[in-house]
Amino acid sequence: MGERKGIPIALGLLAMLLFFIASSSSSHLVRASDDADDAIFYESFDEDFDGRWIVSDKEDYNGVWKHAKSDGHDDYGLLVSEQARKYAIVKKLDEPVSLKDGTVVLQFETRLQNGLECGGAYIKYLRPQESGWKPKEFDNESPYSIMFGPDKCGATNKVHFIFKHKNPKSGEYVEHHLKYPPSVPSDKLTHVYTAILKPDNELQILIDGEEKKKANFLSSEDFEPPLIPSKTIPDPDDKKPEDWDERAKIPDPSAVKPDDWDEDAPMEILDEEAEKPEGWLDDEPEEIDDPEATKPEDWDDEEDGEWEAPKIENPKCEAAPGCGEWKRPMKRNPAYKGKWSAPYIDNPNYKGIWKPREIPNPEYFELEKPDFEPIAALGIEIWTMQDGILFDNILIANDDKVAESYRETTWKPKFTIEKEKQKAEDEAATGSDGIAGFQKKVFDLLYKIADIPFLSDHKSKIYDLIEKAEKQPNLTIGILVAVVVVFVSIFFRLIFGGKKPAKVEKKPERTEASNNQGGAENEENKEKEEASNAPRRRPRRED
Repeated sequence: MGERKGIPIALGLLAMLLFFIASSSSSHLVRASDDADDAIFYESFDEDFDGRWIVSDKEDYNGVWKHAKSDGHDDYGLLVSEQARKYAIVKKLDEPVSLKDGTVVLQFETRLQNGLECGGAYIKYLRPQESGWKPKEFDNESPYSIMFGPDKCGATNKVHFIFKHKNPKSGEYVEHHLKYPPSVPSDKLTHVYTAILKPDNELQILIDGEEKKKANFLSSEDFEPPLIPSKTIPDPDDKKPEDWDERAKIPDPSAVKPDDWDEDAPMEILDEEAEKPEGWLDDEPEEIDDPEATKPEDWDDEEDGEWEAPKIENPKCEAAPGCGEWKRPMKRNPAYKGKWSAPYIDNPNYKGIWKPREIPNPEYFELEKPDFEPIAALGIEIWTMQDGILFDNILIANDDKVAESYRETTWKPKFTIEKEKQKAEDEAATGSDGIAGFQKKVFDLLYKIADIPFLSDHKSKIYDLIEKAEKQPNLTIGILVAVVVVFVSIFFRLIFGGKKPAKVEKKPERTEASNNQGGAENEENKEKEEASNAPRRRPRRED
């Protein structure tokens, strides 16, 4: 038996050994290609960023950037080194990159080495400096064309894609947010984020090379607010006529209460046919003094009052149909009808729900494609409660095949090593990969379900439960049951218009709120529910 118990541990140690051998022998795989001629811009951070990237001098941005290795690799990146800080750094491009013609691919890697509870890990693709910003003064007000990447805090858990577009009517720049963006991976592995902007107005968002979102820049279903305003709007000067009747049903004015309708009849009456059960103990109380209780030695009758023994349930009542004074039970009154009201009939004057008439929208304009501003620089401007965020292999290309090639040579080898290490650690911790593998599949499925658009209002509650299950494997089953209850509650709420078949009680929790970053909306989700249980008493048995 001892040898069998040692087998899983031995396998875990062997897997760990293989990981370290692989990581030490394959460090060259994670280095960027020396030939970057196929990229418009590429930053591997193999060399120190000092002198090439410019750190903002703004007072609020006091987070320290470091040139550091990714944990377990010889590959360097740009590291967020301190908690609860604002960070800002910028890199000017040699030439502005046009987003108007052909395909443009934006890609970069991030690794949340200490997780991400509250903070951003995105990149801003900045407009030319003529638009009103300076590298040393780079902050959240610096104008950008696109903001792309992970952001997580409270109710916010998304891979942002936001673009700013100049309204040709007003001349103002408007932020357009991607609707229902994908969620941020919840682990501490290296992930690569890719945004592909195509000349046919299509946008693709990939995570680790897998498509997570497809959208159209001109579609009102994909961006909020839509890039192209609606052709018509409700007339603000149109008013509802005073005689407009919106009631579909009305009480029948000709209806009369029947003569035999008794509004005073009670809902319940005594059940005269009920009989006291045989063996009912009339003279036994439901509760008696606890015979084992004794008066405390330090009890002072003058200060504490007369001491009384605590009550317990009468053991004699356990075997009997009931104790104490028997009372005849109540039953529904067959004569009960309640208050009379006239039945409803179709309203002959019903005109429907009033809406103002539609008029041409003075703000409407037509576009065949977005009028993107060029990208002149890349900036990372974030606020985060976590350190250990590592940026690496930032790429701008004009071909998605180029981006795929970089993923294969820079990201995939690292990710494979990290996955093997994680698997080895899981197996060593659990003694087998069965439970851990099952949990991982369940969590992956739950995260995908939480991404369903109609669950967006409940996403933060679902994420809280899933993340607790991930952090506390011994509580996984119980928490998964809670997640299922949440899903069922939401389903019934949607089907039955807000009726709740079940109530999920949750201990008070505190979530941290993130600051708004570059106009992106970060909401705070706080739910506190207090439940108190009243003392339970044995119910009176009457029948």
